[in-house]
Amino acid sequence: MKTLSTFSVLSLFSLAAFLHAEKRPNILLVMADDMGWSDLGCYGGEIDTPNVDSLAAGGLRFTRFYNNSVCGPTRASLLTGLYCQQTGHRGDNWNQPKDFSKCVLIPELLQDGGYHTAMVGKWQGRDLAVK
Repeated sequence: MKTLSTFSVLSLFSLAAFLHAEKRPNILLVMADDMGWSDLGCYGGEIDTPNVDSLAAGGLRFTRFYNNSVCGPTRASLLTGLYCQQTGHRGDNWNQPKDFSKCVLIPELLQDGGYHTAMVGKWQGRDLAVK
């Protein structure tokens, strides 16, 4: 009986914590290389992209994010919120090791806010940027 009472009390505390927890949105950030802004259906493109269009309809879309001519500096800008020249990750030296220790990355801010983060795909940021 004592075990059942303990379990019941713990369950109530867990339920109370769950009910009072902040509702945070799920975040899925998708970046694709070599794609024009009007290629996707959600931006008026001719390509049929119903799944991406569905995600875009229920979420936030960037309409004023400007990229670099190569992918590495674009990712550095996206993850830091800085211009690529501010991160030192310019187009002419994109494949050189960078020290991002002075930059606060968006995933770090999300982790501080209780989110679990993951990165899938190519990075090219070298091991200094990945912890």
